Order: sequence, then structure tokens, then C-alpha cells
Amino acid sequence: MKPLSVEDPEIAAAIHAELERQRNTIILIASENYASRAVMEAQGCVMTNKYAEGYPGKRYYRGTGCVDIAENLARERCKKLFGAEHVNVQPHSGTQANMAAYFAVLKHGDTIMGMNLAHGGHLSHGSPVNFSGRMYKIVPYSVRKDTETLDYSEMADIARKNKPQLIVVGASSYPRTIDFKVVREIADEVGAKVMADIAHIAGLCAVGAHPSPVPYSDIVTTTTHKTLRGPRGALIMCKEELAPAIDRSVFPGTQGGPFMHAIAAKAVAFKEALTPEFKEYQFQVVRNAAALAKRLLENNFDLVSGGTDNHLMMVKMINEGITGKVADETLERAGITLNKNMIPFDPATPFVTSGIRIGTPCVTTRGMKEKQMVEIADMITTVLRDIKNEETVSAVRSQARALCDQFPLYTDLTC
Repeated sequence: MKPLSVEDPEIAAAIHAELERQRNTIILIASENYASRAVMEAQGCVMTNKYAEGYPGKRYYRGTGCVDIAENLARERCKKLFGAEHVNVQPHSGTQANMAAYFAVLKHGDTIMGMNLAHGGHLSHGSPVNFSGRMYKIVPYSVRKDTETLDYSEMADIARKNKPQLIVVGASSYPRTIDFKVVREIADEVGAKVMADIAHIAGLCAVGAHPSPVPYSDIVTTTTHKTLRGPRGALIMCKEELAPAIDRSVFPGTQGGPFMHAIAAKAVAFKEALTPEFKEYQFQVVRNAAALAKRLLENNFDLVSGGTDNHLMMVKMINEGITGKVADETLERAGITLNKNMIPFDPATPFVTSGIRIGTPCVTTRGMKEKQMVEIADMITTVLRDIKNEETVSAVRSQARALCDQFPLYTDLTC
């Protein structure tokens, strides 16, 4: 049993380099966060060695008493956190959670209404390159061209015309509040079920920083590693009457053995999320996003929908005369990591894009507040308005490193 540094020094070096990158870079990727030391300890524990097909008390393997404790804790803590009737914590990823949810309530060829990927939806909500778009009839809904926000009247019209079996609501790049109650009313009118995918906003929903879909949805899916600040993974919540179908759809329907080490880490994350400190963190994420968006608007950037209500914002690069690809590549050299992203009605391809997506979960975890968001917005402005000047890039990189040093990360970790 050799340590990693001896067994595989190349991987050890890569891990150490990644630790240094996270410590010394301003990370504004909206779908990322920093897990706590306790979460990472659980993720790396000996439960990784245990096969446990089935569910607590109904396993196909012996020796599962200890992992049953972990899974039961994860389920009960998650139910308490969200007020859910039933929880399945076994899905390995958000897309797998969505697949299991679809399989539980749909037949091949049924109709799904999902948000247009190009307008802020997710691949698993009906993209033709994803299983969802290949197995089901997809009827997309979009944002309005004038407001760049969801048009619930249009959504209702689409639902009446197409009579979907399932309406999927949720997004990966939508900066405004989603009205789950209205979606429920639309679904009831046409006899559809509602599935909310809150992968991005789950942490906000858990504490009231964004309205929760749980009271209005038949099924709710989410990842556990974004605003929830847990390990990489996912979960499904549902009404009690759908519990047997959901559980069968996860196992044996779409997965085999669960990752018990990841489930243990999810349990830790849910315990952390039930604390007052976590609630304050989520509201600070929203305040930070608002402050960053406000400063970018003051600096004459054009934001999709004119701002943000949640943890992210979309910045249009068209008026800057550059692409999202050029913007995110240059900002990365300046010590600021975010991602290119399509904007509604984008004339560019997904590999180039006309926008960038900015999120505040990571910097908020580090302890940064509104003052630092103004500084970061100004750094972004400096780079993008002088994008061909490598001296400017270098100067901002030093500024970004200095800001990171003020808010140290993982100081007690070594790799």
C-alpha cells in the first residue's frame, strides 16, 4: 500500500498542479464549487471498495450494514433539507438522474417539453445529440427575444398544442427566477407531469434564496456538486406515489452498483447544508452575483435579460467585437476562469459562441463579498477592453493572484 506520490508520481503531480490552479485562480464557472475537507474525506474513504446493489435493507450483497447507515443518513438529510417526500441518492450524474426520471414516467416516443439548449436549457432536456432528443419527441420552449426571459404564456400555448406527457423546467444558463407554480398550472391544464432540474440552483432552493420546485413538481432532479457544494453526483426527489417507479428506474433500470463513497460524501454535504452558515452562504452567492452584474452594467457591458436573480449572469460579447471563445481563453491567461456560452438567438456556433457565463459560487465559498465582486468585474473589463495587449493580461494575472492570496483556499491540504 504505497502512497500516491510513490505509486504514481505523474498523477500525484497533476493533482498537486490542480490544487495550485484552484488556489491561485479566480474561478467564476457557474457550475463549479469547492467541496469541504469533510466531504472530500468521505469521497476518498474505504466505502469505495463496497458493492451494494439494491437499497438499504434490500441489498444483493452481504456486508452492507455500514453503507446502509450512510445511505439512510443521506436520504433522510436530503428529505429534511428540501421537504421532499422521497429521495434517491444513487444517481452518478445529473444526466443519469434525468434519464432514470424519464424512464420512470415515460414511454419511448412520448413528448417532452424542455427549454431550448441554445436559450439556456441542458443537453438532457431534449438536445438531438443527447439520448433525450433521440428517444423522445421534443417540443422546445424558448425565451422572448425582447426580454430574454421565459414567456409562460407562450409555454402554455405550446403545451396546449402539443399535449406533452412531461414538462421539464430548469436551466444551465438562465439568470432569472423560474416560476415553478405557473409551470405546474400549465401542466395540470394539459395533463402533464412536471420535472424540475435544479442542478444549478439547488443550494439556493434549499434555503429560500430561490423558490423551491418541490411543492409543485412530480419529480425534482439535481446534481450535488454545484451550489449544493457536495461531491460530484446527483439525486432524485419525487412524490411518494412515484417512489417505486423512480427507485426501479435507477436500479436496476439504468445503473448497477451505487458509489457508496460518493453517497457518504453526499450525506456529509447535506448535513452541512442544514446549517445556518450554509443558508447565509447561499444568500451571499446571490448578493455577489448582483454586485458583479451591476458593476459590469456600469462598465457598459450588455447582459442577457439585463442582469441576474440567481448565482450566474450571461455577458454578450457581440458589442465588444470578440467571441466568447476568445474572451474565455484570454481571461484564463489573466487568472480568471469562466466559460464561453451561447446567448439567446446566438449567431455563432456552440464552439465559438457570442457570450460568456459568469457565476459566483466558488468566489463566495472563498469568503469574497460585494467589494471583491466589483474588483473582479473591473479586472474582466480591463482584459476584455484591451484584449490583444499581453502586458494588460499579465498585470491582471498578478492582480488576480493577489486577490486569491487574500482569500486562501485549502490551506491544510497537501497532495
